[in-house]
Amino acid sequence: MQDFLSKWGEAAYTSAGFFWMALWAFILGYIISSGIQIFVTEKRMQRTMGKDESKSLLLGTFFGFISSSCSFSALASTKSLFKKGASFASSIAFLLASTNLVIELGILIAIFLGWQFVVGEYVGGILLILISWLLIRIINPKEMIKKARKRLDENDDDDEDSEKSWKKKMKSETSWAKVSKQYAMEWKMVWKDVTLGFTIAGVVAAFVPDSFFQTLFINTGGGNTDFSFFTILEHIIVGPIAAFLTFIGSMGNIPLAALLFGKGVSFAGVMAFIFSDLVVFPVLRINAKYYGWKMSLFILFLLFTALIGTSLLLHYGFNLFNLLPDPNSVKITNTDHFKIDYTFWLNMAFLAISGVLIYLGFYKRKDVMHMKEMAPKSQLLETSLKYIAFVCYLWLAGGLVAKFFL
Repeated sequence: MQDFLSKWGEAAYTSAGFFWMALWAFILGYIISSGIQIFVTEKRMQRTMGKDESKSLLLGTFFGFISSSCSFSALASTKSLFKKGASFASSIAFLLASTNLVIELGILIAIFLGWQFVVGEYVGGILLILISWLLIRIINPKEMIKKARKRLDENDDDDEDSEKSWKKKMKSETSWAKVSKQYAMEWKMVWKDVTLGFTIAGVVAAFVPDSFFQTLFINTGGGNTDFSFFTILEHIIVGPIAAFLTFIGSMGNIPLAALLFGKGVSFAGVMAFIFSDLVVFPVLRINAKYYGWKMSLFILFLLFTALIGTSLLLHYGFNLFNLLPDPNSVKITNTDHFKIDYTFWLNMAFLAISGVLIYLGFYKRKDVMHMKEMAPKSQLLETSLKYIAFVCYLWLAGGLVAKFFL
């Protein structure tokens, strides 16, 4: 019993510590993302992307880079861009960029995994887009694209504010109130995933033995980085399966990715795990609702194939230049997360900024309304996640009591 209480306390403390480490990065990333989404509207993106494939591919990648990292937001925006005339390839580029090249994800990866994984994330995001584009050119699914576009509704919503220049918006209190609303919406979209992800990371760190990972991911442990091709391929395939079983979104998955790497999973396997947020069942279901099951399965094939190719290229590319990171360099357990250091002061500063934004949007300017289209979520899944998140809070509270008072 004492051993369980000790592990429970350690799991809860690790989860809370992980979140404390990442808090300022979440706030900074979502403030930047919210500002960009208000000042650079979707309608402006649609007009700018145009019909030229090479230009729209680059612009789709750029607009994805400055968009939200939330998969459900990205899916809705992708559908809207595709419906308004963007090519299928540039729409996929936007989808991949908005879930892999975003600023907040890079900051979080830097905190938990280090610079090699940040480089891997951004280079890998570009490789995912290039491989997907190449596969689309080779397969050329014209009829499927035509049917998918025909399936989408044709109702357009005009946004009066979208014609204002971004300079005028930057000076407008109304626009900043909308940033506040969007910022709150970003947190509303991810709080359940983040809660579950960080709780699972703590549980895995405290309770799951290394032997489990050595069974799931072959030839792991002992700081090994010299893997055979087939071992790396197995890690790349198992990584998305692990992500599928613990679908908690890209931001919540990062501490789990750090744990996997610390347990000896290859660089390629961890990158595949991070890239897997678009090859899970909820995303497959939403794409089927938008475009039909045939196109949805084609997108799944496209992204999974690109993921395998990208992870292999990253691993062998980094290995060629002796840049593969050392698993022993990732030490995020058994540390004092709550000491007075730069993390503490950054958290205090960004919590204060959050307070100012919330005051502006929800107290001073209650009259300002802002809604953003989201992909249709499963009500059953969302309700289940909400109650699971509440159970997580009880688990964390009990664990912290066990650590400090029992």
